[in-house]
Amino acid sequence: MDDDRPDVLLTGLLFYDLVLTGLGKPPTPGEEIWTSGMGCGPGGIANLAVAASRFGLKTSLATVFGDDFYGEHCRDVLADQEGVDLSLSRTADGWPTPVTVSIAHGHDRALVTHGQEPPYSQDTLMGDPPEARAALVHIEAEPRAWLGKAAANGTQIYADVGWDPTQQWSTDLLDQLSLCHAFLPNETEAMAYTRTDSAVAALGTLTELVPVAVVTRGGDGAIAADQTTGEYAEVPALDIDVLDATGAGDVFGASFVAASLGGWPLAERLKFAVLASGLSVRHHTGALAAPGWYGIHQWWQALDDPELRRSYGFLADRMPLDLGPPVRYAPLTPPNSPQ
Repeated sequence: MDDDRPDVLLTGLLFYDLVLTGLGKPPTPGEEIWTSGMGCGPGGIANLAVAASRFGLKTSLATVFGDDFYGEHCRDVLADQEGVDLSLSRTADGWPTPVTVSIAHGHDRALVTHGQEPPYSQDTLMGDPPEARAALVHIEAEPRAWLGKAAANGTQIYADVGWDPTQQWSTDLLDQLSLCHAFLPNETEAMAYTRTDSAVAALGTLTELVPVAVVTRGGDGAIAADQTTGEYAEVPALDIDVLDATGAGDVFGASFVAASLGGWPLAERLKFAVLASGLSVRHHTGALAAPGWYGIHQWWQALDDPELRRSYGFLADRMPLDLGPPVRYAPLTPPNSPQ
């Protein structure tokens, strides 16, 4: 309780997300489709920042905001509404905040983005990174100098990886795992980078490279192994209706870090992350869909499934006395109203 370090350190590209839901079918060229729902809010690296902050973690974010409406809105939401520390962030004159339109359909979504390379790199923003209990990062083909500095000052690195548009899946990227405490790719990414043909086989390879390996499997849940404790866990997904899957993987990662910093057993960490990411897909936009402790408590109080009640019984002892304020979800237009 007397540790003044940030709990979570983050850096990456921020977006203003506009999410459209309720499509009867995917759009095709030459036609106009009206949707029944729309939400907006900060996205990209903000997904991780908000999810972590809503679990009561002291969250420090280094990112770039444009000097436009979108950047001002995202900054206000993150700093004033969500309590994220932005002292490492900068506003860039004349640079447009990237904007993503997410078109949700079924259990997935299509994204259309407008943006430019930010004028400040991650290494420029971070400089000599402050000591933190953990850092949540997206590792990329080009290694970031700040990552090694953070690992050297005792920060535990929790990493995931994005889709490789070249589909080369260079194994050189895995060299960066020597700096990491945990790696949390999805099933497709894990198999591609490890050259394996199943999530279990990919997990086995990753456990040789990083102390804690997690492979998320979408509708099949997640599997994980912790070499520091000798634990293995496999958790099914929850049966939850999907409104918008944007940012669910980020909510999973932030939730796993929150539980890990609490020293929970691996099975509990994995169940908690699966639950939080599952609850997030019931709302618009990735960042503001994160449930936080308030949303977890609401779900637990309303739960009447005896089997789930037993499986998630550990929550009764894990939830803090102060749940924080009710979470504020993305601003929405009224269903079926003209846009």
